[in-house]
Amino acid sequence: MDFTLTPTLDAHDTRILAELQADARLSMAELGRRVHLSQPAVTERVKKLEAAGVITGYRATVNLTRLGYGIRGIIRVGRADYDLVVKLVQETPECVNAYNVTGEDSWILEIAVIDVPHLDAVLAKFCILTETATSIILNPAREHQPMLPPQRADVKPPVRKALSA
Repeated sequence: MDFTLTPTLDAHDTRILAELQADARLSMAELGRRVHLSQPAVTERVKKLEAAGVITGYRATVNLTRLGYGIRGIIRVGRADYDLVVKLVQETPECVNAYNVTGEDSWILEIAVIDVPHLDAVLAKFCILTETATSIILNPAREHQPMLPPQRADVKPPVRKALSA
C-alpha cells in the first residue's frame, strides 16, 4: 500500500473498510477470515489504514429514540458570526452534527430533542443570532452509510441529439 498523499487501496483494503464500517467490534481474527487474510496481515493493513488517516476512529451508533429523543430536526442557520455559531454548537449537546456550508444558509445543524418545548428551547439559542428555518426529520431514508473508495466508471457521456429546426 502506498500512503503518500492519497492512499492506493486494493480489494483487501476495501473489504476491510466495508467490514469494519458494518461492525467495528470484529476481532482481527474474524476480520481476517472475512477478507481472506491471516490475522497478522489484516492487523498490519488496519494499522496502515489508521496511520494514513483513512480509518479515523471506531464508535458505537445509538438509537436516539431509545435514548429518549423523540424529535430529530434540521436547523438551517443564516449568516452569523462564525465563532459565535461554533461556540453555541459546542455548548449545545442536542446538536448531533453541524456543518458550515455554502449557499443561502451558513450552517446546517442536525439536532435531537425530547419534545416540542425542548425543540423551542434549542431553537431560541440560534434564533437570537440570525434567521433560522427548521425541518423535522420524519423518516431517515439513509444513515451511517458505509463509504468505500470512489470508483471511476468507464461510462461514456450521454450523446446529445441536435434539435431540428
